[in-house]
Amino acid sequence: MHLRTFLAALIGGVSLMSVAFAQTPAAPVTLHGAGATFPAPLYQKWIEVYRKAHPEVAIDYEAVGSGEGVKRFLDNAVDFGASDSAMSDEQIAKAKAGAVLVPATAGAIVLAYNLPDVEGTLKLSREVYADMFLGKIREWNDPRIQALNPEIKLPRQTIALIARQDSSGTTYAMTQHLAAISADWRNGPGIGKTVNWPGVSATARGNEGVAGRIKRSWGSLGYVEYGFAKRLGLPMIHLQNKAGVFIAPDFASAQAALAANVGQIPPNLRVFLPDPDGKDAYPIVTFSWLLLHGQYADAGKRDALKGFVNWALADGQQHSAAEGYIPLPDGVATLARAAVDRVQ
Repeated sequence: MHLRTFLAALIGGVSLMSVAFAQTPAAPVTLHGAGATFPAPLYQKWIEVYRKAHPEVAIDYEAVGSGEGVKRFLDNAVDFGASDSAMSDEQIAKAKAGAVLVPATAGAIVLAYNLPDVEGTLKLSREVYADMFLGKIREWNDPRIQALNPEIKLPRQTIALIARQDSSGTTYAMTQHLAAISADWRNGPGIGKTVNWPGVSATARGNEGVAGRIKRSWGSLGYVEYGFAKRLGLPMIHLQNKAGVFIAPDFASAQAALAANVGQIPPNLRVFLPDPDGKDAYPIVTFSWLLLHGQYADAGKRDALKGFVNWALADGQQHSAAEGYIPLPDGVATLARAAVDRVQ
C-alpha cells in the first residue's frame, strides 16, 4: 500500500472512530430515593422534566414520609433521602458514608377544614388553634372561635381533628410551631415526627392521606402542606402570625416568611422557622431537605445525582410555584449548590 493511501485510510478510520465515540450515549444510571411526602409532587415534576433532557438517568422517588426516608438513607437502601425535619446530629453521626443536607424547596403548612355549609373565611388566633389541637376546644361554635368570626354562623359540630399517622416531617414542623406559641403544648405533647395528639379524632398516612380524609369528613380540621390542600380545593384558615396579623396561606405570605428570616440559616443549612418574624409572614413554613451521602462508591451514580440536584436548585426552581411550593431565595440556593459540591 502506498504511503499516501495508508495515511488516508488511517485518517478516515480515526474520523469514523471519533464520530462513533461522540455518538455513544452515556451509560444509563438509575437513582433510587425515598422520604418526605411534603415535597413529593414537586420532586416528581422535577424527575419528569429532567428525564426528558437526560434520558440516560432514571430516577424513582417513593413518598414514604420523612421518618422512613431517613431510616432508608441511614440503612444505605437508597441513593438519596428526603426529609422535612432534616437530620439530627445523632442521625448524621450514624451515616457511614457521611451525610450532606441540601435544602431543596420550601412550603407552607396550612390548617384545612371541611364545613360545607359555612360561608366566608375563618380566622383563628394563635391561642385558639393551639387549644384546638390540645383538645381544649372541641366544638366549631365555641365562643372563642365565634368571637374571632362574628360575621360567620358556625355550627354546633364536633371538631374532627386529622393528624399524620406516619413518622412525618410535616408533623415535626407543625409541632415545632405549636411548641413555639403555646407553653402548654411545649410542656405537654412537645415536638416530634410523631406525637400523642390530645384532641385528634383520626389519622392518615402522608399529606395526601390527610388532605383526602379532610375532603371526606364533614367538620374536620387538619394540618397539611399548602399544595395538597390547594389541589383538592380545601378551604384554609387565616392564621394569626407573630406580629398579630391574620394571614391568608398563599404563595406570597410564605415567601414573605422566608425572606424575613433567611439570615438565620447556619453553615450546615439546617434551619427551622417555627414562628417566623414579619408582619406579612405566614406563621407555619418549613424548608425540605434532600439527603445525600457524603461519598459514593459508584462514580456514575454520584455524578448523575449531583447533576440532577444542581439542576433542581437552578432551573428546577421555576416549577415550584405551579406545584404550590416556594422557590428557594438566591442566597439559599447558592449555599445549597456549595453543599452539593462537597459530595465525593
